[in-house]
Amino acid sequence: MEMVLEIFNRREQKYLISRNQYELLVEQMGPYMRPDKFGVEGRYTVTSLYFENPEHRIYFETKNKLRFRQKLRLRIYDDTDIDGVAFFEVKQKHNNVVNKRRMVIPLAEAYRYLNNSSENLACSYETWNEQVMKEIHHFRRLYELYPEMVVSYDRHVFHSITDPDLRVTFDLNLRCRNEDLRIENGPYGENFIDQDLAVLEVKVKHSVPLWLTRILQDLECEQRSASKFCTSLELLKEEVLPVNVTKETVTIGGV
Repeated sequence: MEMVLEIFNRREQKYLISRNQYELLVEQMGPYMRPDKFGVEGRYTVTSLYFENPEHRIYFETKNKLRFRQKLRLRIYDDTDIDGVAFFEVKQKHNNVVNKRRMVIPLAEAYRYLNNSSENLACSYETWNEQVMKEIHHFRRLYELYPEMVVSYDRHVFHSITDPDLRVTFDLNLRCRNEDLRIENGPYGENFIDQDLAVLEVKVKHSVPLWLTRILQDLECEQRSASKFCTSLELLKEEVLPVNVTKETVTIGGV
């Protein structure tokens, strides 16, 4: 699963598509793609705790599409309890290239770190990558980040049979909540994107292959920004965000 890699970068193209387009795309990709080896036929659930600061700086950096922007999240896959493994991630985007720095950490250790108000890392934590831990700590302190909301969705993942750098993901049943920030309590919440829609992401090192471009064109899949972070935060905190903020588009033509 993508969780194995700790540091990598790639380009991402995002689409907001209908369930029908999703099903047709999966069918037509068949000769070129295989399901992810994790989950059931490449299907698993993602539950993430996202962080923000009092001025909603992460939100506005994302919303305004700054050339360099980043997010911090704590993520688990499928059913994971407090004794299970989590993944602490800094996701950075610079000139449309995504760089992800991630470390594996026991969920209980992640909570211990979040509950520790110390300004340094004198207290040791169980992690496979101390350097990424230092980067996360610096980012958290610099931005004064605190746990903000939980975002979860059902993910269906495919990898290219011939190109190891090509990956396609479909995210469905996208939900968010902020009344319960314990991610081990499972993937539940309020839908922030219509349940008849899916977020498609095409992830490549360089360029999208011609065969996939043609399928996307034939199925009229249009590239569309669909920030999970912005859309969910707008739903959960509408009353505190500026009234002149234009909400993320979460519908597509004819749907």
